[in-house]
Formats: sequence, structure tokens, C-alpha cells
Amino acid sequence: MSKLGILTKGIIKENPVLVLVLGTCPTLAVTTQASNAIGMGLAATIVLLCSNIAISALRKVIPDNVRIPCYIVLIAGFVTIVQMLVKAFSPALDEALGIYLPLIVVNCIILGRAEMYANKNTVGDSALDAIGMGLGFTLALFVMASIREVLGSGTWFGMEIPVLIDNNISIMTLAPGGFFVFGCLIALVNHISRGRAIKKDSFGCAGCPSAKACGKLGCSECAAQEDKV
Repeated sequence: MSKLGILTKGIIKENPVLVLVLGTCPTLAVTTQASNAIGMGLAATIVLLCSNIAISALRKVIPDNVRIPCYIVLIAGFVTIVQMLVKAFSPALDEALGIYLPLIVVNCIILGRAEMYANKNTVGDSALDAIGMGLGFTLALFVMASIREVLGSGTWFGMEIPVLIDNNISIMTLAPGGFFVFGCLIALVNHISRGRAIKKDSFGCAGCPSAKACGKLGCSECAAQEDKV
């Protein structure tokens, strides 16, 4: 894949939120306001970039049997640094994001890219992958938060919108509204890509931590065997 392809695949083709459906918890939790979505997206992108670079640089040094704990330690270190910076320079954002900022440590997007990409590719390609995935994550959060804030609160980045401020749909700021917008955006991306955003063979067993346990059978084959038992 070309460098441009690596950088742009995370925006639509392999968008971590709307195609791979990763990082759903922070996506639904912080997208009640556009400003919070931008903050979370940038924080996750910085952590993803730093962790991808570090893991790619150390991929030949980290023992394979302890790679996941090592990844988590590295990611936790970068998350701590980002959290301290947010606390120091943007206390309001830190308060708004709450527990979801330190929970970036266990964000499936961060650990998933470490295991599936940074562990197998060069530092440069891993950095491009991180930037692309981070942009895709931030864009998805921003679009979702903008829709929910405009319709649910009648504001956008805190600015009141005439008519909507007095006729808002309050359920859009609640969990049902979040799931509704999330589902609509996934359907939209699927429609734009005509269901070909990511091919089925992309979901192989090569990077699955449980591949050895199931004998590297496909997930459908494993399910079939379990049904027989």
C-alpha cells in the first residue's frame, strides 16, 4: 500500500468507529458536545501516534509471549503524560471527559493498531497509520457530536442556534439518541462504500491473540464446531 493509502484508509475504508466499530464507549459518552469530541479525538490521536512509533521501534526487542502487557505499559505511560497535560492546560476539558480520558489505556483502537499494524511494520508506516486512524476517530466523533449537540441542545461549540435553542430534541443528548446517531452514521458509511468499506478477508486470524487456541480456524469454523458440541 502507498504512503497516502496508509494515511487515508482510516478516514473511510477502515474508520475505527464507523467501520471497525472500535472505541464505542467513549464515542457514545463524550459526543454530547463538539468541543468534547475534538478534545477526546486529539488526545487519543496523540497516544496512538506515540504508542505506534514506540511499539514499532521496539517490535524486535519485545518478547512475543509478553507483548500485550508491554504494549499496555507503553500506552499507559503515554496516556498519563497526555492526561497530565490536559489537566494543566485545559482543566475544563479534563473535567468534561472525566474517566474516559484515562480509559484511553484500554481503548480497543490503540491496542488494536499496536497488535495488528505497529507490531509488523516500520516506524514511518506505523506513524502514518496512527495519524490516519486518529483522524478517522476524531472525524467520526466530531460529526456525531455536532449532530447530537445541534439537535439535542440547540448549540454548536456552545454557541446558541436560533429556533433550535428553544425547540431542541433533548433525547439526542441521552444514550438512545447517541445509539440512533451512531447507527445512522454506520449505515451512511456502508451506503457510501456500497458495503465494501473493508473486505471479509481483512478479518484474518493472523493477528488474533487466540489463534493458537483455536488452531487458526476461521471464526465461522470455530462457531460451527461449538454448535456440534
